[in-house]
Amino acid sequence: MSLPKTLAGDVAQNLVMVARLLDEDPERAYEYAKIALRLASRVPSVREAAGFAAYGVEKYAEALAEFRTARRMTGLQHLWPVMADCERGMGRPEKALAMAGEPEVKRLDKAGQVEMRLVAAGARRDMGQPDAAVVTLQSPELASNSSQPWTARLRYAYADALLEVGRESEAREWFAKALEADQGGLTDASDRLAELDGVEFIDALDEGAEDTDGTKE
Repeated sequence: MSLPKTLAGDVAQNLVMVARLLDEDPERAYEYAKIALRLASRVPSVREAAGFAAYGVEKYAEALAEFRTARRMTGLQHLWPVMADCERGMGRPEKALAMAGEPEVKRLDKAGQVEMRLVAAGARRDMGQPDAAVVTLQSPELASNSSQPWTARLRYAYADALLEVGRESEAREWFAKALEADQGGLTDASDRLAELDGVEFIDALDEGAEDTDGTKE
């Protein structure tokens, strides 16, 4: 609303394209974000969108700079977890872990605190501390039976951490719990379960696949 009407429309159109393409075509999303940034670099939402677009194409230093700018403009803390994950992306897991202990985390909402826990656990694994990653993910949110937007991802991360430390039966249990909570298909928990169970999927369109009677088509 701080922009002239025509310019605001142009910026909004580019931001809409960023949102639409971020998951399926991050490179194109990044290009649209750069256009919006060129048009309205003083708008916090543009800086935030540019940060996520850069993050999507693994330009972590650029993403972190945009997130820092957006945070400075708004004074809000919701970008703190993704800023920490950018530190991981730049090969600085110790910095990400340090951020998990900063006062900003206490000012995050529940979803943000869970996200910070996921980042911290990832940092532990980056540092070669898989057992510590398992402990980091153990929390009231993990134990809760309620289904939240972050439940599937938290359970999946815990299962993956358990698997890394050789606790396969527990990992299978938590992959199953992740699948139960994953209504939107955010994880590949079903594939991980199948892998643990030794199940192989055969493409029915594969010319070399066996027919049901054991013969080749």
